[in-house]
Amino acid sequence: MTEHYPHLFEPLDLGFVRLRNRVLMGSMHTGLEDRRRDFEKLAVYFAERARGEVGLMVTGGIAPNRTGWLAPFAGKLSRGGEVARHQLVTRAVHDEGGRICMQMLHAGRYAYHPLSVAPSAVKAPINPFRPRALSQRGIDSQIQAFVRSACLAREAGYDGVEIMGSEGYLINQFLAPRTNRRNDAWGGDMDGRMRFALEVVRRTRAAVGHDFILIFRLSMLDLVEQGNTWEEVVTLGKALEGAGVNLINTGIGWHEARVPTIQTSVPRAAFAWVTGRMKQELQIPLIATNRINMPDMAERILAQGQADMVSMARPLLADPDWVRKAREGRWREINTCIACNQACLDHVFQQRRASCLVNPRACYETELNYLPTREPKRVAVVGAGPAGLACATVLAERGHEVSLFDAANEIGGQFNMAKRVPGKEEFAETLRYFQARLRATGVDVQLSHRVTAAELQREDYDAFVLATGVTPRKPEIPGLHHPKVLSYAEVLTAGVRPGKRVAVIGAGGIGFDVCEYLVHEEQQSPSRDLQRWQREWGVDPEYSDRGALRQPEPEPSPRQVYLLQRSTGKPGAGLGKTTGWIHRATLRAKGVEMLAEVRYERIDDAGLHIRVREEARLLEVDHVIVCAGQEPLRELLEPLQADWRPVYLIGGAERADELDAKRAIDQGTRLAASL
Repeated sequence: MTEHYPHLFEPLDLGFVRLRNRVLMGSMHTGLEDRRRDFEKLAVYFAERARGEVGLMVTGGIAPNRTGWLAPFAGKLSRGGEVARHQLVTRAVHDEGGRICMQMLHAGRYAYHPLSVAPSAVKAPINPFRPRALSQRGIDSQIQAFVRSACLAREAGYDGVEIMGSEGYLINQFLAPRTNRRNDAWGGDMDGRMRFALEVVRRTRAAVGHDFILIFRLSMLDLVEQGNTWEEVVTLGKALEGAGVNLINTGIGWHEARVPTIQTSVPRAAFAWVTGRMKQELQIPLIATNRINMPDMAERILAQGQADMVSMARPLLADPDWVRKAREGRWREINTCIACNQACLDHVFQQRRASCLVNPRACYETELNYLPTREPKRVAVVGAGPAGLACATVLAERGHEVSLFDAANEIGGQFNMAKRVPGKEEFAETLRYFQARLRATGVDVQLSHRVTAAELQREDYDAFVLATGVTPRKPEIPGLHHPKVLSYAEVLTAGVRPGKRVAVIGAGGIGFDVCEYLVHEEQQSPSRDLQRWQREWGVDPEYSDRGALRQPEPEPSPRQVYLLQRSTGKPGAGLGKTTGWIHRATLRAKGVEMLAEVRYERIDDAGLHIRVREEARLLEVDHVIVCAGQEPLRELLEPLQADWRPVYLIGGAERADELDAKRAIDQGTRLAASL
């Protein structure tokens, strides 16, 4: 134990193995699992987190056979010839003193290919492929595939396996009436529906022996109609305990659920209560999961007896040294996961390699490294937004002498607007992290200083980096200078309070953020109030019905808001793949009217005059907020280019199609790593 977070750093003894702390790096697909040539990269990725002192890690989902593939040629362990590539991972982890389990995941009806199978031929609403219903013989074949995969995992050197029984994948599909329509011994009542899961566990335990970790990922909240009842979940948990499972990990929600479970607007540790409730029923250790991203929250969950371990996947993507920093009491230096999903889940669902918005090195550890420079330079970075902060701190870490200028009186740039949007308060954590990095790396920070080209040229800098950001674009609309018109910056940073009826021009990310601000202003954000968030999304903590769902009760908006876009198609179509639906659902629940194919005619005392598909409308609004894009702010570029010294553009100053913190931080980091 340590003086910092004693419960978090108490070892966990499973009898045949002792875990060094209570942190589980939960399973998260990276894309590196899917190709033989990427396993060396995967090994380095896991080794770095083992070196960071994670107690136990779980790989991304590995299918036990081809029908269980998430997509064609995705990660699989079903043949002896596939063992060697996995040994690269296990050896790398063990060399760093870590332990690792392989997650066995059979996609079932979520498989994105025509070979998919399921307990019943029920198509998933998020998948175009209809699965084939398994026969009795087919069921036995799938169970044997799980057992064989577990045996191969042991041969590959894994310390155990996690059997994926949640999130709507095959085992979960057998468990829930929603997807199991069978009337034979594998369906019907709970005894029949849980038979498949128990057979997988029993036969796996018999095959791998008792000195091999078996984790079962149990869906404690299905959050879908015709999910399981609480009594059924408890029945399964007790049966799993009797079947030889060592740990039960908490699974929350199916992928088709209409309740967000891991996005930044979800309150921290929003589902620890259900793990705590299950802990009263079982003796084996339980793992709490979802939206646990800082050590104080993890310690509180353990201290209150809600769980025996805490699972963090994306927080360890964001900072591989999370555990070490927590143990040493250096929590201010943790690069906190802000649950944006933009570079992790969004990438995975687009079949791209995962990474992290706040840590571009994640999954690129063999390619992006901050090696000490052999030729220290003196570099001026102008702009202390995300791009400039990333660039300045990596440059300084590598040994360059860096001065960072910004006209504002605080660092952060556009993040200072984002952190004021309800549900995006986590963005403040990134600024806290960068404050610590600036101090640690010795960057010379000069705020409230609008530096000029002449001033920069007088100094003996070797290079200039312009991370000066953007300026709001002003569309050509008659009446744009009317007193009713506000910019998004005036609303989010200058404290201007719009009236009760507001039109927002522009349905990109900023337009949606402004609408979120408008419909929640004067109320505490639900992301900071678990009970209010549960009411808004229809999560039932009493678990009185199947799936723990109840009728959502969204609080009324303090304003009538219109969200407008010129283009055709669905407003917010360019938002994140895994989060866009959440933003749209939130605004719909608050009564926001979203209009596409809008032509803006004029703004006057009466309001905003528009045409929607040639139909004239007058929106009698108090204010019009313009979120119609941005333009790069490059006033220093031309005079500096007249100098002999190199000038680099990054972030919004380089391209301002839409505010993109992922691109900005990645650009700043990669430039700094290369200079």
